[in-house]
Amino acid sequence: MTIRKVRNIANFIDALRADQDGSTRWFRGHANAKWPLLPGIMRSKPGLTEASALARFKQSAAMLTDRTPSTAFDWTFLMQHYGVPTRLLDWTESPLVALFFSVDNLEKHKNTDAAVWCLKPTALNENASISNPLEANYIPSFEAPELGPYATEKLNVPNVGLLPVATIATRNNPRIQAQMGTFTIHHTKKVAIEAVGDKSHVTKYVIPSNARETIRRELKLLGLNQFSLFPELTSVGFILREMMA
Repeated sequence: MTIRKVRNIANFIDALRADQDGSTRWFRGHANAKWPLLPGIMRSKPGLTEASALARFKQSAAMLTDRTPSTAFDWTFLMQHYGVPTRLLDWTESPLVALFFSVDNLEKHKNTDAAVWCLKPTALNENASISNPLEANYIPSFEAPELGPYATEKLNVPNVGLLPVATIATRNNPRIQAQMGTFTIHHTKKVAIEAVGDKSHVTKYVIPSNARETIRRELKLLGLNQFSLFPELTSVGFILREMMA
């Protein structure tokens, strides 16, 4: 695994250019550089299983949704959207979006180095024996047969601990579209994505704590803000409160 330090957006672009090899890249921002690449349900204390959480979520959410999800995966996306821990881990195709999330919550993470993780999704999937000889950058969708064993209702079927995989989903709400969202999904095996295989599928860009404010100001100059990534009324209120402070 390659680790680089970046102190401003120019550094970040130079690092991305140096690491580019023509493969598809995804990005994820962490406010704390020490956080592993594990999904929410594997970072939480043992409690409800995902199946139990899904059943309870359906019980209360069914009448509140405009469109009833048709599959367990669709319900899982909806739970993730509303902050319920799942086996999904959010990624973005935009390095600047990931950079925004890594430095945005500065006050809560003072004196803490942040990080942007870069993932080669097809290289990750090769560890799980998922590839397509006809497509160099093949990434399966949640409808693909390779993802069948990862569905919530299949988790109790005897399986050797399957490795996490990268997958794409329909961008069915404004937030995921604005953030150019993609996903990885874990099975039942608790293994951080950066610990899979020979680790060559990930690069870590570390942002020193004293560089976070500089990068946050630069992102603001480039128009990345709460509303551009969360196109919702609550974001309008957030931005106006900042302007009035």
